[in-house]
Amino acid sequence: MTADRTPDATPSALQAAMRRELHFFALYRVFEAALLCLAVFSPVAGLFAEPRHPQLAMAVASGYLLLACGLFVLRRHGAIAPQVAAGVAIDIAVTALAMHALPGLASGIAMMLLFNIGAAALLLPLRGGLTAAGLAGLALALEFVWSALVDTPQRPAAEVPMFVASYLAIATLTSLLGRQLRASQALAEQRGSQVANLAEINELIIRRMRTGVLLVDGEGEIRLANEAAMLQLGDAGEGRRLLATAAPALEARLRRWLRDGQNEATPLRLMPDLPEVLPRFTRLLAESDQVLVFLDDAELASRRAETLTLATLGRFSASLAHEIRNPLAAISYATQLLEESREIPEADRRLLEIIYQQTRRMNGIIENVLSLARRERAQPEPVELGEFARQFVDDYRQSHPLEDDRLEARLPPQPVHCLVDRRQLQQVVTVLIHNALIYGRMPNQPAHVVLHVHRDDRGHPILDVLDHGPGIPEGIASQLFRPFFTTSAHGTGLGLYIAREICTANQADLRHVPLPGGGACFRIRLAGVRAITTA
Repeated sequence: MTADRTPDATPSALQAAMRRELHFFALYRVFEAALLCLAVFSPVAGLFAEPRHPQLAMAVASGYLLLACGLFVLRRHGAIAPQVAAGVAIDIAVTALAMHALPGLASGIAMMLLFNIGAAALLLPLRGGLTAAGLAGLALALEFVWSALVDTPQRPAAEVPMFVASYLAIATLTSLLGRQLRASQALAEQRGSQVANLAEINELIIRRMRTGVLLVDGEGEIRLANEAAMLQLGDAGEGRRLLATAAPALEARLRRWLRDGQNEATPLRLMPDLPEVLPRFTRLLAESDQVLVFLDDAELASRRAETLTLATLGRFSASLAHEIRNPLAAISYATQLLEESREIPEADRRLLEIIYQQTRRMNGIIENVLSLARRERAQPEPVELGEFARQFVDDYRQSHPLEDDRLEARLPPQPVHCLVDRRQLQQVVTVLIHNALIYGRMPNQPAHVVLHVHRDDRGHPILDVLDHGPGIPEGIASQLFRPFFTTSAHGTGLGLYIAREICTANQADLRHVPLPGGGACFRIRLAGVRAITTA
């Protein structure tokens, strides 16, 4: 805040404080005018002092009272600085005229003006306060000269400079004090606004947290609850009520925590139709009986744990792969050489076949884990989806003997272009075809898998992997893409998870689509050539 900052440019709270000071200043002026009228119009006015000019005294007293009342009425309207300047100008003029009309009360009238100058300087900048003090001193000097010319002065000449010095001193002190008070008020308002903003931000953060937060007092009553907690409690969380009524199981766990001081790690279902939560408890203050209850979504916590597991596994796998793949390759190569030997009995060749299959399975596990660790960046390129599906089927038939199983491509009459990393798309389709040939078959019947290329209703390129097997139950379908989820004793649970991650990296979408007539469909919705402009 600068020294010459006007009061009208101050913030609203400071304006209100200065308006209140102006109220008391105007009220004091009315009191001054009433005293002057009492000294002029009272029956005992002669006891105070005989007026030199009775008519002038009565006119000044009555006019001052009217003007003081008018300023008091207008104190709540208009700018502050003009009202203060007009009021102190009237005070100075009335003081000079009243001192000339009532020479016996001149010293007292001049003394009363001292407060007016100080109050005006408190509400005005330093320059304004000193100006008012200077005008007051000039008015007293002119009145003294006027009295000396008209009549013999009734007070010493030294009184004038003493009052002038007092006016200037009080104006300086109160003006500096007012500036300091305004600066303190502005700083307090700024800090208060910052605290209020921080409180609103904290409240918004707590309200929008995905973790439910409850504040429970010593009586077991829910005092506060954020939006997540209200959703987790359901209808039981509406209104202020006891925790034992809203969630009896949570209240029982809270009592055990208060007794033992340990958080249980088992999830808790508060309502039948709501997801499980992991409650955590902590006291609001060290000696407080109020407890904060945090309700973490158990599914989110499980996902975080899976993410941490995958991240740790990815870092660990890079160093472990070289230690495993080299001896594994040696075992696989030695097994193939033994199979070529004619000295191995036929009964033992089955054992060699089992060793070879298991080494291939272990190699597949390592490849899946390494795929998680690499996170190779996709390099999209224009691909004609029908040509890709035809070539994929031909290559797969050559490298994987299908025997009685069938693998075919169903292509549209028009080309379907997409933008995708061809190598990564081939990896995804290989996983889907492999799963379809293993799980997508009816008992004791050959598998029939179809690669269907088409466009959806919005024109997006679609690649479906269809089988004619028993289908996937709804309970299992919702967990298909979770890492490490598998229904096979020989699976790793990473194939579909990695496939979806690869699709996401290519701005594609992989999902399971249930078929009403039986079988399973894994649909890859790819990006069109115009949909992606950058890799």
